[in-house]
Amino acid sequence: MITLSIDGRELKAEKGQTILQVASENGIDIPTLCYHEALEPYGACRLCVVEIFKGGRSRVVASCLYPVEEGLEVKTSSPRVLDNRKMILELLLARCCKNKVIQELAAQMGIEQPSFKPEYLEDNDCILCGLCVRACEQVVGVSAISLVNRGITKEVAPPFFEAATACIGCGSCYYVCPTGAIKMEDKGDTRIIHNWKVEFKLKKCKVCGNYWAPEKQLDYIRDKLHLPEEFFDVCPDCK
Repeated sequence: MITLSIDGRELKAEKGQTILQVASENGIDIPTLCYHEALEPYGACRLCVVEIFKGGRSRVVASCLYPVEEGLEVKTSSPRVLDNRKMILELLLARCCKNKVIQELAAQMGIEQPSFKPEYLEDNDCILCGLCVRACEQVVGVSAISLVNRGITKEVAPPFFEAATACIGCGSCYYVCPTGAIKMEDKGDTRIIHNWKVEFKLKKCKVCGNYWAPEKQLDYIRDKLHLPEEFFDVCPDCK
């Protein structure tokens, strides 16, 4: 076991855990937008920055990436940390000026408007956290979308900006998105994911008659796990 201090509290942690994991386990709130426990940490949003002290020096690090160390002292809301978070939120608010999630986080830090000229404000919902891309690759195993371009032109897109033919319609990207940037809807027997320009026929349960999952997704799972042809004829609620 490793002993460290977070905000003056002496805590025990397992080797290999990150500061964010230990803080979360002990009820210490550190804001984050790009972290999900089912995915490898990425450090994209930088909201989870904390100040660490060791060897007589201090520095600001991303808590989702930094592994715990014996005797490490961590502060989650020092003046230096708060200044960094405010700048990050101003940048996010400039990019996503009308997004409610970003507006609420900014308001918690006392930010109503970013200190940028109006022409630099964008009406965007995507913060480029990469959660959708990583979920598609690491959890689903399809890699139908990716982060493309660099700098201010960076975005999430299917190959060649065309319809995401590799997409199976599972909606993992939609469910994991922290800001609602991905638009998905089920209409009757069809699922539409607008961002990737794809539509999927939904499977109809033979018992209740409800449409419950994309046929392409179920085919993918059945083939991968070598399940019987009729395995998904009945929805989970009716089994």
